[in-house]
Amino acid sequence: GGYNYYILKDLLGDGIFTVDGDKWREQRKLSSHDFSTRVLRDFSSVVFRKNAAKFAHILTEAVKSNKIVDIQDLFMKASLDSIFRVAFGVELDSMCGSNEEGKKFSDAFDDASALTVRRYVDILWKIKRSLNIGLESKLKENIRTVDVFIHKMIQRKTEEMSKPEADLSLQWKREDILSRFLQITDTDP
Repeated sequence: GGYNYYILKDLLGDGIFTVDGDKWREQRKLSSHDFSTRVLRDFSSVVFRKNAAKFAHILTEAVKSNKIVDIQDLFMKASLDSIFRVAFGVELDSMCGSNEEGKKFSDAFDDASALTVRRYVDILWKIKRSLNIGLESKLKENIRTVDVFIHKMIQRKTEEMSKPEADLSLQWKREDILSRFLQITDTDP
């Protein structure tokens, strides 16, 4: 509803998690193709298995070296990596931290999510947002980092999709949700 949309839209925009009615139906219909049995079996399950193996390897190495691991953080990163690959066709690799840009995004998104949830209990959040003070100022910074990353990713995907279809090595990248949305909207970001 409108209440949740108003609280969440700064971070999540007009995405399927925030909109209702016709916008929601349109996005659900489009993204539902990605959750068909074939796609789950052929694309998503490969992604989730690969990240589960990476997760297990990280835990195994931590046990061998008697290292303490924040398991909740590792679960979150494994989930984010898998969902990002399926949704956007991008290897975020937040579990290993090899992608510095991805790490900045991941941290900013995590912080922005936590700060956005606080809006449900902070009756002054709208005033703080309009004055750009307190947690709303920090939220704005995090959202800027998220937006820059996402816009770059959309730009890269748009450029990739404009390449000739003869390049069959790109075919698997067409399975992600972002590619489907860009195909439907003629690559309108």
